[in-house]
Amino acid sequence: MTGNHQTLALVLFSAFIAVTLGITTWVSRNRHGSAEEFYVGGRLFSPMENGFAIAGDYMSAASFLGISGLIALFGYDGLLYSVGFLVAWLVVLFLVAELVRNCGRFTLADVVAARMRERPVRIAAGTSSVTVSVLYLVAQMVGAGSLVALLLGKTGEAAQAWAVIAVGALMVIYVSMGGMRATTWIQIVKAVLLLGGTVALTVLVLLRFHGDFDRLLLTAAERSGHGAAFLAPGLKYGGDWTARLDFMSLGLALVLGTAGLPHILSRFYTVPTARAARRSVVWSIGLIGGFYLMTIVLGFGAAAIVGPDAVRKSNAAGNTAVPLLALDLGGGAGSTGGTVLFAVVAAIAFATILAVVAGITLASSASVAHDLYASLRRRGAQPRSEVAVARLAAVGVGAVAIGLGLLARDLNVAFLVGLAFAVAASANLPVLLFSLFWPKFTTRGAVWAVYGGLVPAVVLVLLSPVVSGSPESLFPALDFQFFPLQNPGLVSIPLGFLAGWLGTLTSNETADAAKHAETEVRSLTGAGAA
Repeated sequence: MTGNHQTLALVLFSAFIAVTLGITTWVSRNRHGSAEEFYVGGRLFSPMENGFAIAGDYMSAASFLGISGLIALFGYDGLLYSVGFLVAWLVVLFLVAELVRNCGRFTLADVVAARMRERPVRIAAGTSSVTVSVLYLVAQMVGAGSLVALLLGKTGEAAQAWAVIAVGALMVIYVSMGGMRATTWIQIVKAVLLLGGTVALTVLVLLRFHGDFDRLLLTAAERSGHGAAFLAPGLKYGGDWTARLDFMSLGLALVLGTAGLPHILSRFYTVPTARAARRSVVWSIGLIGGFYLMTIVLGFGAAAIVGPDAVRKSNAAGNTAVPLLALDLGGGAGSTGGTVLFAVVAAIAFATILAVVAGITLASSASVAHDLYASLRRRGAQPRSEVAVARLAAVGVGAVAIGLGLLARDLNVAFLVGLAFAVAASANLPVLLFSLFWPKFTTRGAVWAVYGGLVPAVVLVLLSPVVSGSPESLFPALDFQFFPLQNPGLVSIPLGFLAGWLGTLTSNETADAAKHAETEVRSLTGAGAA
């Protein structure tokens, strides 16, 4: 990229960072430091504000950079990510939002522990939540690295490394200083910027083809080198039965995983009532639905205007398709319009990453402090402030995410998020649904459901082509691949439900009917909710 691109984009990066740090500083001076304030912002946000914040939390680098890149490279098969991410919200709306808001206080473990023995359940749910959050954070780190490497050109690997470190440092500052209130306002600002930028790019793509979407698709197919196959299923996931099973696994993970994501579940606690939580989801579905429809236009637009070869040359995983599209739509390399539009899109993408990592880090630090620390602390030891532990946890989670982000920098960000969704659907969703709807569910069942989904999901990823055995894997020189699918959801999600069922059947404990009745009434009416 030229010096003009670099300078303008860095100025816009700096402006967004200055604004968000200003918000964080202002919030830190106007809060009283309680756990409720730090974790859920005092539960003072309106449904519209929370809906925008949820959209800001969900529309991540995977959505803006990864999905558009996959569509540009694989056509119809890349589009399946958009469909899966959007359909997932129906599960959240009908099964999770209101009930979680009524039954919990800060974290997923609060919902499960309401009718179980607290210590083992909190340790299991807290471990799972941190694992999912770290996997999700890695995807955002990889997106930041790809973006800045593109911006700074020749210093690719060094630029990626410094970008990952900078994002990690900023997210720790946002969370430790501002808590949920600052994180929420950062997400709202980012959602408005991202939607505005996406609308502008979509309009420019459609204008380039005079509003003829058919012409856009046909041009994308012509430039792809695959012809009509680019617009049909099977280019990425239809080669053989392994690829087809991988597609089924991915679809299952995307549709079921959202309801188990800790940073999404925690957003339902920031509104005052369950009705407000449901209305938040309605707001977010409208915003997210419009956004994912536009990513389809951007993905095919990148294929038609930039070309898959140019996208792949810039970044093998396709993560830079949208910035390259913006450069071309603005007039091409060297033009003033191209420079401005590229810089604006790069800055929006960077803002997207910063906002999302802040939300994920806050959720994981809450799990560490509220669930793990409180459960593992030695009896009789002097307890530290939960908020202080959460701030320290944010530093630790940030360090782990930085290390893994540097390791996985060549993988597609949407694909990485697919893995996080698979783990969330395998470990968190079974225990959540069983706790809410199964009267006979026991503590052993809850613990087995979490570990019975979490352990197979993580082990299968480690033994999959993602980690070894192929040129695109994390360790291409090694080969300990025994599991053929890239996404473990097809196997690990049923195992999570099966483990919860078996754990309950083999348990000597009798489920507390009174506690279940109390949880059921509370989940449906909100009586006694925090």
